[in-house]
Amino acid sequence: MAVTFSWKVTGIKTRTLNDTPNIVVQTYWEKIGTDENGNTGTFAGATPFTIDSMPEGTTFIPFEQLTEEDVLTWIKAVVVGHYQDRVNLHILNQIGQKINPVVEASLPWASNTAANTAANTSANTANT
Repeated sequence: MAVTFSWKVTGIKTRTLNDTPNIVVQTYWEKIGTDENGNTGTFAGATPFTIDSMPEGTTFIPFEQLTEEDVLTWIKAVVVGHYQDRVNLHILNQIGQKINPVVEASLPWASNTAANTAANTSANTANT
């Protein structure tokens, strides 16, 4: 199954740090997978940031100049390895559930018991 992934930032929290306002300290995001038939799965994540946790080589960007792509670059630098595998598996499982959903089933013996009870009741009524 071929899946195309897209990302979007859904929220940001900021704080003032060392007299600099609007430093991004928390991000909320979604990664969406879509298969060739349009079935989708979504993982919603939250990634905190500190000055020490910013990806290497990151330069400060004033809040007013941030783009979604800037923030996604930070997030994608954290969502790697096993974390990325877990995110993708979650999305693929959702798509799989849409392709082959788990459905509620009647208990096979319950319907047989009901049918047998009805048949026995009819037979007993006929014999009296």
